[in-house]
Amino acid sequence: DGTKFGKTEDGNVWLDKSKTSPYKFYQYWLNSSDRDAERYIKIFTLLDQVRISTLIEKHNLQPHERLLQKTLAKEVTQMVHSYEDLEKAQKASNILFGKSTAEDLKKLDEESFLEVFEGVPKTEISNVDFENGIDMVNLLAGKTNFIKSNSESIRALRENSISINKTKVNDQYIVSKKDLIDNQYILLQRGKKNYFIIKIIN
Repeated sequence: DGTKFGKTEDGNVWLDKSKTSPYKFYQYWLNSSDRDAERYIKIFTLLDQVRISTLIEKHNLQPHERLLQKTLAKEVTQMVHSYEDLEKAQKASNILFGKSTAEDLKKLDEESFLEVFEGVPKTEISNVDFENGIDMVNLLAGKTNFIKSNSESIRALRENSISINKTKVNDQYIVSKKDLIDNQYILLQRGKKNYFIIKIIN
């Protein structure tokens, strides 16, 4: 039956990856409170007592580093799923929280990409529009409405606050098929937290 395991804001957490993906499973453990992480690491991992005590001591010295949560998420995800699933979940998490490159983003498959950016506004643009490339101002204000006007788009680009697939771009940049993730997506970003997804359709 997939075995229901716990609950999150989005619903139940399952051991079956078709019901809870490895990425969401990993995030579930990563988001544990300090108190829960200390309890869970003793119950759900195969780490010995000495290792656990050392981890708890190190964690308490620098709780903001979330060593317990990271170790817990790593151990349980690898045990329930696989090392490959764990690696994918870690890369996806790094992308969302800023420690990643355009190359990391390009390596994501469609499922992982859509999961990481679940809930981000999206729009579709025809493949034909990308044949000769699209200038940034047109893309931001005209094609996507990610930014409300041309003048605001120009200002944002000159302030260096716009990224394509995690790489900063200026008002001279032309977006083309070389920018596509999984041959069909482009990730726009303004500042640290405003994301927008473009899907290219035939």
